[in-house]
This record gives sequence, structure tokens and C-alpha cells, in this order.
Amino acid sequence: MRKFLLLIRRFWTLILFISLEVISIYFIAKSRSTQGIDVINSANGTVAYFYRKEQNIISYFNLKKVNTDLLKENTALRNQLFYRQSVDTFKTVDAKIPIFDYDKIDRDQDSNALAPVTMTITENPPLKVVRYAQYRFIPARVINNSISNDRINFITINQGSEAGIKPGMSVVSSVGIVGRVEHVSKHFATIASVLSNRKVSARLKLHEAFGQITWIPGHPDFVQMDNMPITLPIKLRDSVFTTGFASFPANILVGRVSHIDTVKSDNSLSLRIRLATNFRTLAFVYVVVDGMNAEKENLEKKDRSAR
Repeated sequence: MRKFLLLIRRFWTLILFISLEVISIYFIAKSRSTQGIDVINSANGTVAYFYRKEQNIISYFNLKKVNTDLLKENTALRNQLFYRQSVDTFKTVDAKIPIFDYDKIDRDQDSNALAPVTMTITENPPLKVVRYAQYRFIPARVINNSISNDRINFITINQGSEAGIKPGMSVVSSVGIVGRVEHVSKHFATIASVLSNRKVSARLKLHEAFGQITWIPGHPDFVQMDNMPITLPIKLRDSVFTTGFASFPANILVGRVSHIDTVKSDNSLSLRIRLATNFRTLAFVYVVVDGMNAEKENLEKKDRSAR
């Protein structure tokens, strides 16, 4: 207590000065003079500045939760979108095969035409929905990413077999393709990214021309699509999508055409495609689970064994 009193006694003049200044500013602010309005405006501006700084700090520390919530929301939206896209709708038609009355032809030798019974078709046939895939998406965070290897690059994610991930599943980002699952443990999985020697079936959106994309080693932003017909009027920035023939779902963006070369030896076009996914900043991915893929693979295995 004695030290506290000595401290006040030592700085008594300064304390008195500050106290009088605060009281003066208070009375000026309470008055309706020009100086009072200026003081209030300055005080409000200062308080607003500190409020903004406080909100920025709070928002920064809440970014992880916000990202997680957005990832869950995007996953739910993707599941709904691909549930609707992975079906075909057909009209079922009931019809009878025309039956020719040969007895009548024999009776009427002068007739040169057959007499078919009219084929009947039901009006307003019902729609038949055929599902050819059943996709759902598992969100995951990228915890390790390689882009510098010349042969194959791997990505490690924080989801594994416990979440339902298996080798061979395709992986996409929010904007494009990423790769395929290579190895899986209980809590982690590694992905062989598109930046590797694995080919991916793709098509040009505007021309419906199919081909295969291959990675250009040393360039984490580009892939190549060769042997395209020279007659196609391909333009720069044409979109390239997956075909759905392999593990990737159809209509996932691969990238856009950034350069077109003419190969004179076989009279074809070679396209350089800028990838839609930025592998340098990749933070979150979606593992694609197709509930009908096992049935399709078992059937195709029987075809291969019969050859």
C-alpha cells in the first residue's frame, strides 16, 4: 500500500492533468457545440475501428470451422446433383409386331401389296428411369501433396477405410479432377494425382470428340490431349470434360484448351490443356464412391476372362 501511495505521489501531476483532460473532453462532448460534435464523431470512428479489428480477429480464428461447414454443405449439394445426373429416362412403348395375312394374298392374286395388321402403340407411354451410377462424395483434407516428381505424384488425405474409401476410387476437387486412390489405411489414403503417367479418358464439350489426356512432366498446371482430328474447329479456351468411361464420373471439368499444335506426320491436332484444379494450392478434395461400380466391374471381369 505504501508503494502504491508513493507511486501516486510521484506521478500526481500527470494523473491530475490526465483527469482534468478527460473531464474537459467529457463536458465538451456533452455540449452541442461544433467541438462536441467533432469529439463524438472521432470517438465513434475510433470505436468502430476497434470493433472491425475485433471482428477480423474472431473471423480469422473461426476460419477452420467455416471451411469445415462449407465442405459439408458442398458435399451435400454434390450428392444431390450427381444423384439427379446419373439416370437416363426412356419412354416405354407397348407395340405389336405386324402380322401379314397370307391367306388373303393367295385369294387375291391381283393384289401386289401385303396386308399387314396395323401396329398398335399405347398413347402417352410412361417414363422409365434407368440408373447407371449411384454417386456419393466423401470430403477430405489434403495433408501432403507432391507436384515435383517427374513420373508420378501422390497426395495424402486424412480419410481412409474407416470412412469407406477403397483403392481405385476417383477423386475430384471443387472445380475439376484430381486423381485416383492408390493405397488406403484406416485413417489415411494416398492418391495418384493427374500429375502422373496415368491416362484419363476425356472429351471436348463443344465437339463431343473423345481422347485421352496425359500429363506433361515438369508442368503441374498442364496436360496434353493428342491425336485429335484436324477437321475439328477447336478453339482456345474450349472446355474438356471427363467421359464417364473410367472411374471418374462423367462431365467433371478437366480444364480448358490453352494451346493447339498441328502434327503434320499424322495430320492431327495436339492440345495443351490448362488444368482446372490448381495443385499448388489444393487443400480439400472429394472422394467419389459409386454404389453400382462393383456390379459393373464384376461383369466386365467375366468378359475379360472369356477372351
